[in-house]
Amino acid sequence: MRLFLLCSTLITLILTQTPDNAAAQSQSSAKAQSSRHANKLAVIGYYAGRNTAIDSFATSKLTHIIFSFCHLNGNRLHVNNANDTATIRHLVSLKDKNPNLKVILSLGGWEGCKTCPDVFATDSGRKQFVASVRELTDYFQTDGIDLDWEYPAYENAPGFPYYPSDKEHFTILIKMLRKELGRKKEISFAAGGFTDYLKVSIDWKEVAPRVDYINLMSYDLVNGYSTRTGHHTPLYSTPQQVESTDNAVRYLDSVGVPMSKIAIGLAFYARIFEGAENINNGLYQSCKFQKGVPYHNHTTVFSADSGYVHYWDPIAKAPYAYNASKKLFASFDDTVSIRLKTEYAINKRLGGVMFWQLAEDRFTGGLLDVIDETKNRNKK
Repeated sequence: MRLFLLCSTLITLILTQTPDNAAAQSQSSAKAQSSRHANKLAVIGYYAGRNTAIDSFATSKLTHIIFSFCHLNGNRLHVNNANDTATIRHLVSLKDKNPNLKVILSLGGWEGCKTCPDVFATDSGRKQFVASVRELTDYFQTDGIDLDWEYPAYENAPGFPYYPSDKEHFTILIKMLRKELGRKKEISFAAGGFTDYLKVSIDWKEVAPRVDYINLMSYDLVNGYSTRTGHHTPLYSTPQQVESTDNAVRYLDSVGVPMSKIAIGLAFYARIFEGAENINNGLYQSCKFQKGVPYHNHTTVFSADSGYVHYWDPIAKAPYAYNASKKLFASFDDTVSIRLKTEYAINKRLGGVMFWQLAEDRFTGGLLDVIDETKNRNKK
């Protein structure tokens, strides 16, 4: 009788595990895991705006805000002026209402790290820099350092030096910063989102374990030096354009970078290119970069009255706009692409999303709100 009951139970279990039931359980498990991960997703915003404008933004929706930028003065991390000092103090004061907010100082930016290769090439230069990071962190009561060196060991701003040895020196610098700051302070860096940088600039095996976040600049993939239009911040690659957010994430995964360390980049600005012929709505045409446009001006600049027609690339999952009469092509993120990227980060269990930059968003109804709404919706 016991043997009969045992067999009956086993048969019942086997019969209930139909493909449909198994798939449903798998989907339920995946949804639960995504929900748990949405709770942990970092939302990292760079800030390069006015001190007086900070309170106009919904900073409670951020987990990190990165002051942009500090620079080198000799071998030391330096805050440029009294206005920057006031801004940093204002950012730190946000922790009174949002105690979990991390406030990070960033070094560099595009054209902001000209002397980095030479300073970080010497032990004395690195030691002085690391000591100054500790001093400023303690002085302002901030939560860590972000290195925006564009780019170690790779061609960057015209006329700026770079050397193959930058890669090793960057690794040594990260190790020294971690030793000095300990594990209670965060270390991150802005990483180029394009293939050559990913292969050339960073020793991922040595660097990734020692940083908290890799802020992947999966924007400017078509940039101010480009001579052919394309998506500057696409989620996926296309037959005509390999560079994309997903392409960079897949590469980092292939070299062993933990997905939990990656924060993918979102663009709170558009790039406009001129001279794009009216073929394929201006996409993948010869061009010259004209200017950038902050998101808070998108509605006015890219309106139908201004001659723009909006399009969606279903492969890249990216919006764009084209003004046929003026041969102007525009590439940007919008509410749909921001939602899709945030969902991508949650589903891939990435560390977070980051964006350049908060001051280019709208005060209300902006792209930060889309990130937050998507994050909260995926918690359910």
